[in-house]
Amino acid sequence: MNRPLAIWDIDGTLIDSRFMINAAMERAFMSCELTPPSYEQTRKIVGLSLEVAIDRLAPRDIGEHGLTTLIEAYKTEFVALRQGGQELEQLYAGMAEIINTLKSEGWALGIATGKSRRGLEAIMAREGWGDIFDANYCASDGPGKPHPYMIEANLNATGTPPQNAVVIGDTSFDMAMAKAAGCAAFGVSWGFHTEAEIRGGGADSMFNDAEMLSASLLDFAKSKAA
Repeated sequence: MNRPLAIWDIDGTLIDSRFMINAAMERAFMSCELTPPSYEQTRKIVGLSLEVAIDRLAPRDIGEHGLTTLIEAYKTEFVALRQGGQELEQLYAGMAEIINTLKSEGWALGIATGKSRRGLEAIMAREGWGDIFDANYCASDGPGKPHPYMIEANLNATGTPPQNAVVIGDTSFDMAMAKAAGCAAFGVSWGFHTEAEIRGGGADSMFNDAEMLSASLLDFAKSKAA
């Protein structure tokens, strides 16, 4: 029997990046002399590839050059915030423990994130995840969420059939991506999308704390070993 595979989203699932993303978006828009979107607007696009996300937030008349400038401004502001001596992206409580538990239980671990490759590598280096995750894919590697590309890449890299994999995320995009690839979809309530939005994306289960999530993941593994 193949070992189970947990494929993790990062922003809003493993890491609390709500302030960081919102602050970078506000600064980027202001640097381009545009009215910044509200947090309510920004939270709804988190998880999408950056180009798609900012296109949804930008004024309709911004033009191709203006959109490119705004995208680059966001990248610049995000890096500046990260390098500014403030630690604005903290792991949610209990996430490190879940990851270590799954690893010790023989799970394969993967990542499917809307971050860029540069952003993903920065987080992985900071958290020491190089030897923890068996596969990791991001928006720089191919089609972004909700396209199933990143999930299928994780499945292929680990040799896992879809029925043995579960995707954990905080957005409707994560859930839709999981279902499109034939995987289980576990939603968490502490990130960017509301429970109703996440369930609308196809979540099989919703979790409000790390303890409940951990127990259900271990139950998932037992069900596959039976």
